[in-house]
Amino acid sequence: MNKRNSKPELLIKWRYYLVVAVICLVFASLAGRAAYIQVIAPERLVYEGDLRSIRTKTSRAERGIITDRFGRELAVSVPVSAIWADPKIIHDQNSLLKRQSWQALAKVLETDIDNLQARVKDPQRRFVYLQRQVSPAVADYVKKLRIKGINVKPESRRFYPTGEVSAHLVGFTNIDDLGQEGVERSYNDWLTGQPGQRRVRKDRTGRVIEDLAVIKEREDAQHIQLSIDQRVQALAYRELKKAVAETKATSGSVVVLDIATGEVLAMANSPSFNPNDRGQLQSYRYRNRALTDAYEPGSTAKPFTMLAALENHLVSEDTIIDTSPGWRQIGGQRVRDARNYGEIDMATAMQKSSNVVTSQLADEVGVEGMLDTLYKLGFGNDSGLGLVGESAGYMPQRRRWSDFELATLSFGYGVMVTPLQLAQAYATLGSGGVYRPISIIKLEQGNPGQQVFSEGSARSVLNMLEHVVHPEGTGSRAAVDGYRVAGKTGTSRKAVRGGYGDDYVAVFAGVAPVSNPRLAIAVFINEPQTDSYSGGAVAAPVFSRVMQGGLQYLNVAPDALDSRVVQLNGGGSNDS
Repeated sequence: MNKRNSKPELLIKWRYYLVVAVICLVFASLAGRAAYIQVIAPERLVYEGDLRSIRTKTSRAERGIITDRFGRELAVSVPVSAIWADPKIIHDQNSLLKRQSWQALAKVLETDIDNLQARVKDPQRRFVYLQRQVSPAVADYVKKLRIKGINVKPESRRFYPTGEVSAHLVGFTNIDDLGQEGVERSYNDWLTGQPGQRRVRKDRTGRVIEDLAVIKEREDAQHIQLSIDQRVQALAYRELKKAVAETKATSGSVVVLDIATGEVLAMANSPSFNPNDRGQLQSYRYRNRALTDAYEPGSTAKPFTMLAALENHLVSEDTIIDTSPGWRQIGGQRVRDARNYGEIDMATAMQKSSNVVTSQLADEVGVEGMLDTLYKLGFGNDSGLGLVGESAGYMPQRRRWSDFELATLSFGYGVMVTPLQLAQAYATLGSGGVYRPISIIKLEQGNPGQQVFSEGSARSVLNMLEHVVHPEGTGSRAAVDGYRVAGKTGTSRKAVRGGYGDDYVAVFAGVAPVSNPRLAIAVFINEPQTDSYSGGAVAAPVFSRVMQGGLQYLNVAPDALDSRVVQLNGGGSNDS
């Protein structure tokens, strides 16, 4: 009995020890593996864990705000969202089977469901935009649909509170928030911030549980305060738009400069566009014609011929010139006045816009003297404004000049200027012969400029130009109630191949108040189609209304004590 009972007992002990040994070996192996992983070679496990939990988080840098000189917003960024899809997740999660949700998505995105699903049919792709710059309400609705693989990403959209009024100057951005025109493009680097990046650890639900490191500090965008006075800008645009519509003109431009500082207070163009809704607009409307389009200035250049003659001491304000019989024969061609004015002084010659007088003065000044005067006024060079697309105009570079070419140069033909350049030239007259670079950015203090003409000569020209706005002058409709105005009309025929066509550009440029000039304004109306197409009839009234409003907005005291200065009776015209 004892022998038979001992065998099972020995067998049971053997099995027991074997199991214990195996368990100990397993635990020893696990402990060894754990020790190896955590002590000897932990990098692999850390690496695998980091792949699943560490992410790079990007913080957005909003585009800078553009304001006028008083802080009124001209361009701001508003929060919107982009709807995007991960086709791989959509196919892995069988999201396409939720057809009802896809129908709701297609409806809110205003597209067709088949077109929407076709865009995510490739399971190898990981990112597809479905629609960008949607409103927060649409983004919230998309989130509530809970379609696996459909995500919402925050972004921003540019909004322009002033719409078409300042569109050409401010410009606009594309869907990626990059400037395309105007200030938005020219100062894109300044307005664009750099997003920041930091390394974080997230849990399985996507929550940030640990902030690990800053990869790149965020650089905030810079704001821009323009020199524009939005009140003057709105006034200039309204009056210009009205004039272009009434005269059935192709286009028009107005530039308003602060003479003392060289700042641009207004720069308006018509036709314009709404930068908040550009879907149906033609690209030609985007051009800022005030600084891209150049025209022959016509008779608005006559004060510069007079200035050249004064600077060379060839005439004075009291000089008398005989214009009889009302025309001059020059190189087989005739230069004419509207009628025979006989013997007239310089002020009357300016008032009547005499081609005979200015052509005689140009003969005495000579080609070099004329060109030197125009260059000093900034013609043939950009203004230094810094906006993309600015034209330098056109200055003729001839080795030999005929007498007739010199004559036509004296009254504004053969040279081309932009509205901005003409306004700057008149600002130089208004500042007493000081040429100042102009600025679209608000200045803490004005540029002192450079004295390029004597103050006496510039003042004499202003006194002559004041007669143009008198009732007997060609620019009587440019008068401003309560203020002394100095300005000049111009009506230049547009050049075509082989000569000049039947279309005109009506121009008026001037300064006020004459006693202490504050504003310089240039008005261009391109190709007016009505019977009245002269600068005195078309452009001068726009100048008058813009100048009057601008001086009142700036609280400039009236200086016209003689009521005769502000009469608005019609006058003769020879403003070719």
